[in-house]
Amino acid sequence: MTEHDIDGLTEEQAKTLLESLSQELAAANTAYHSEDAPKIDDASYDAKKRLNAAIEAKFPHLKREDSPSDQVGAAPSVGFGKIKHAVPMLSLANAFTDEDVYAFADRVAKFLGVDVTHLQFTAEPKIDGLSLSIRYENGHLVYAATRGDGETGENVTNNVRTITDIPNQLSNAPEVLEVRGEVYMSHADFVALNAKQEKAEQKTFANPRNAAAGSLRQLDASITKSRPLRFFAYALGAQSAPLADTQLGTVATLKSLGFSTNSLMQVFENVADMVDHYRHIERSRADLGYDIDGVVYKVDALDLQARLGFRSTTPRWAIAHKFPAETAWTRLREIEIQVGRTGALSPVARLEPVNVGGVLVSNATLHNEDYIKGLDSKGNPIRGGKDIREGDLVQVYRAGDVIPKVADVDLSQRTELEPFDFERKLEELNIPGHRKPGDAVWRYAGDEPMDEVAIEALKHFVSRGAFDIEGLGAKQIEMFFSDPDLPIRHPADIFTLQHRDAQNIPKLANRTGWGERSALNLFQAIEDKRQIELHRVIFGLGIRHVGESAAKVLAQSFGSWENFRASMAAALPGTPERAELEGIDGIGPVMAESVVAAFQSPQAAEKIDELANHLSIKPAEQLGQSDSPVAGKTLVFTGTLVKMTRSEAKARAESLGAKVAGSVSAKTDLLIAGPGAGSKAKKATDLGIETIDEDQWIELISDQ
Repeated sequence: MTEHDIDGLTEEQAKTLLESLSQELAAANTAYHSEDAPKIDDASYDAKKRLNAAIEAKFPHLKREDSPSDQVGAAPSVGFGKIKHAVPMLSLANAFTDEDVYAFADRVAKFLGVDVTHLQFTAEPKIDGLSLSIRYENGHLVYAATRGDGETGENVTNNVRTITDIPNQLSNAPEVLEVRGEVYMSHADFVALNAKQEKAEQKTFANPRNAAAGSLRQLDASITKSRPLRFFAYALGAQSAPLADTQLGTVATLKSLGFSTNSLMQVFENVADMVDHYRHIERSRADLGYDIDGVVYKVDALDLQARLGFRSTTPRWAIAHKFPAETAWTRLREIEIQVGRTGALSPVARLEPVNVGGVLVSNATLHNEDYIKGLDSKGNPIRGGKDIREGDLVQVYRAGDVIPKVADVDLSQRTELEPFDFERKLEELNIPGHRKPGDAVWRYAGDEPMDEVAIEALKHFVSRGAFDIEGLGAKQIEMFFSDPDLPIRHPADIFTLQHRDAQNIPKLANRTGWGERSALNLFQAIEDKRQIELHRVIFGLGIRHVGESAAKVLAQSFGSWENFRASMAAALPGTPERAELEGIDGIGPVMAESVVAAFQSPQAAEKIDELANHLSIKPAEQLGQSDSPVAGKTLVFTGTLVKMTRSEAKARAESLGAKVAGSVSAKTDLLIAGPGAGSKAKKATDLGIETIDEDQWIELISDQ
């Protein structure tokens, strides 16, 4: 399925697809950012992200937020110290067509309330390397960090000092200056390095990006020094004083400070010229001598960048125009069924391994039963109505992360193969399942909880965005789940592991791959997570439709675990608590129902409370300015705003520490009403809520 095939999706189908995409893309982020071993190419990854974004656009209330839309990179490696970025290192939203680029420019203009012809944008190659932030204080390089998960990266300072493109001292620089850019390796240097590795009978690298990332992330800085790494500077993080008023001027100043910058960067006054430059760079791609995977467009004026601000994981003022995807043909060996943590039964293609754009692919998603049959969600033919059968020669499209997509079937190569029967496959596997009318997905329908579902839920609980317990990953969860002596069947069991049995350390130490030190390290890692942020707990519970972003929204809205827990117990249909929950911007009725349902089952609630009793759950940190006149208050905007767009007003309020709700309730502190305000203004009056107009709003925040 692509973003063009979603018109007929039901909500249930959309939920299932978003769940699958979130899992696949999270695994891909880890493979790419943390392990330097991507399993799919960028085009495939981008296609899955695009599909995810399209579904979220059609069903905004279903947004999970462990979705790719709200993830940046992956958790830092355990081999390096960690550095928290003073300014988050966010990823970029993607464009795949010229229309996407025009739409980006129109969004920027609409947000700012100006005509698009009044804007200027820079365009530059998107380097396929490893993102890096380098902090200078008084001209001295004090530390360097990888992107990591966007908030915290790996401390690679000693390694970065060995890269000749990166100055250790700067002259005439601000007191604080964080320079950001990309570490990469040229094609010629990559070939020479692999030849050297092969001669020494050491591991060779799959591509220049892997070579650059692997070289930078060496624990021994002398190895990094021996590798031919390069660096392009293109942006800034924290800074005590601006270098220029524009993006182009900033990069020019970075060049004058001694950094290498990309000569293909230009500024344009219209979108058509930007796209023409993209075509020029695409045609020149093979002759550049280094890998790029697209072109990045940025609003040139830095004051406009500041007004535009950021979404949860991407800036509003920039976008990456990616190059097209790649495909390959291979044989489909078998169709297997995977069980998700919510009981979804998803078909996966096991393939003869094939190289697609430099990545060896052996698995591909088949989405659901209809997709295998050659039908879309409305029952209309896709792939010309060709079904997919075990033994077929299939075309693989890199459209995801770990699991790419089967895009087509070569019927001329088909022998006498049996059509795939989903229900019969489940019977062979002894998996009871059902598919409700109108639902694209089969789900587990057994009377007893399925072990596979419980295991996947535990894997989610210890995943990067949740508890992220070092040394307790997917393999360890599977081991403990089936362990007769030290079982982990529910999240609370993790926090009783050390004390349930005095013999735990000897028992663990006697297992293959474990010793006393590793057992003690695990217990310490678990102890370290007893104090944990509220949003991580909410996300870790694995509530359907609640991803990382939604978990953060809920945490910010309720503030503390006690408040959240009590509100969810009380938020039954028709109650003020339910109205408050559904009125939170970004939540909505479907997600609200799912969150409340997670606490309504006495058995489930008991397990959640048991877990909470083992934890010290930190209250949510207030976002934005804590001393602004609206900090900590709940605001609602209604009617037409004239002097700033609704989007800009919302972003500004949140940057000042306010919460913005979509509906008025007794919890609302302030209503900002423009012309045309209707029922919300009346309700605010009835509830005695302070109401101001746009001019008063601007005056209120003018000094902030």
